[in-house]
Amino acid sequence: TEFALEQNYPNPFNPVTVISYQLKVKSVVRLEIFNVLGQEVVTLVDELQDAGYKAKEFHASSLPSGVYFYKLTATPNTGQTEMFTDVKKLLLMK
Repeated sequence: TEFALEQNYPNPFNPVTVISYQLKVKSVVRLEIFNVLGQEVVTLVDELQDAGYKAKEFHASSLPSGVYFYKLTATPNTGQTEMFTDVKKLLLMK
């Protein structure tokens, strides 16, 4: 397996979407949502997770329509220096 961040589904969405990702090894995971100004809107995940496929629902009913970005950072808990980071765009349409 590899580290991977998938495109959210559905996209565009209103008001719920699913963000899926895959972890190669047990890692400290942080999944954050940002607005177009680069300001953090919410942190969906901030914890140690086992390797494998993961999916997280993002409920955005309290946010205005617009473009947002989600960023996954995974730092292996195995003492390796390999860190995975990826960013993707999502669109909230109300």
